[in-house]
Amino acid sequence: MKVENHASFFGRSLEMHSHGVDPEWGYEKPQTDSFALIRPKDEKPGELYPLFVVFHSAGHDLYSTIRCMQTEGDHDIYHTPDDSFALVPDCRANMNDWWWGGISPEGAEEGMSDPRNYGTELRPVEKRILAEIAWVKDNCPVDPERVYAVGNSMGGSGCLGIGYRHGDIFAGIKANVPAGVVHTVERCALFDRPEGFTMPDPPVTVDYSSPCDQWSGGHEALYRGIFARKYPIIGFWGPFGHANNNFEIAKINDLIHSFDVFSIRLHDPYPVFSNASTDDPLPWPDDRGSNDNGQVNAFFRWKTLADTEEDFGIELRLLRPDEWESRETFPETSVADVSLRRRQAFLLRPGERFFWEYGDASGEAEADAEGLPTVPRVTITRTPRVLKLHK
Repeated sequence: MKVENHASFFGRSLEMHSHGVDPEWGYEKPQTDSFALIRPKDEKPGELYPLFVVFHSAGHDLYSTIRCMQTEGDHDIYHTPDDSFALVPDCRANMNDWWWGGISPEGAEEGMSDPRNYGTELRPVEKRILAEIAWVKDNCPVDPERVYAVGNSMGGSGCLGIGYRHGDIFAGIKANVPAGVVHTVERCALFDRPEGFTMPDPPVTVDYSSPCDQWSGGHEALYRGIFARKYPIIGFWGPFGHANNNFEIAKINDLIHSFDVFSIRLHDPYPVFSNASTDDPLPWPDDRGSNDNGQVNAFFRWKTLADTEEDFGIELRLLRPDEWESRETFPETSVADVSLRRRQAFLLRPGERFFWEYGDASGEAEADAEGLPTVPRVTITRTPRVLKLHK
């Protein structure tokens, strides 16, 4: 790894790094790649800091991404907190290296699709990014519990396709108008799962897209696959097009940033909500011209209280109007199936029976084929109540 130069970036240290390729990544010929590393503003010895991996769009490279980070409102998803590390990788210097793996989304140019990029096998660019992340974690005081992926457009596709597959690395994901969500469907084998394929529980994920954006095609497959697998998704949409400015998007849908996905830690158990009564109908694929805002799972909040070999407890509630200013009407109740992922101690064998209690309700259920417990049709309100599981 070669450090090209150092600079000051609004009181933070900015380092430019370059490197060659590892034969294990699978590139057909040698190339040189670069990434930027932005350090915390007031870095203190002995402290660990979050790491944000920033995936740029097809129209940017790492240099233009850094320029965007200097102006509020210019691709806000690129902007990282002062008390964090930011890794900004590049995929534009070598045009064979698109984050989305070359899978052509609706509206992409001719020739972008490459059959080698389909399926679950990681492409060289994906292996390179994982190696760059590993290098930063090995050489900087990064908190491994707080690594996040963010991206815009093609970078949104990249942070989903790479991040969702690697829930052992990323605690959370936030994708702004991702272009090419088929990347995630393919890498995570949401439908046709090859024999022997496994992946960790995915990161808690926020996705905000616009049905009128030509690049949002395929979201119906992404959501359908996530719902079927009982994987996490907090989704938002509205007629804001291929936008990247938080203020302008909030004029259309002001709920998008109401959930703090960057408060999630890697080994924190989390609930997955399915078939929620408060979910809005997806506009994909048949209502792409809709002017309505919508959301999936936007109002749920939780806090894990217990995770032992014999017992599990998690507090569930709905977002209250006093917690987030919005033009939307907040529900008072929601009924949903609740599955529990990233449990560290309360582990179940496939088919193992467990007991659950929630308020006045109780019952017995069976873990599914991967040992995932699901409690059906839980009524969640603004008042916190604890869902308890025990063997």
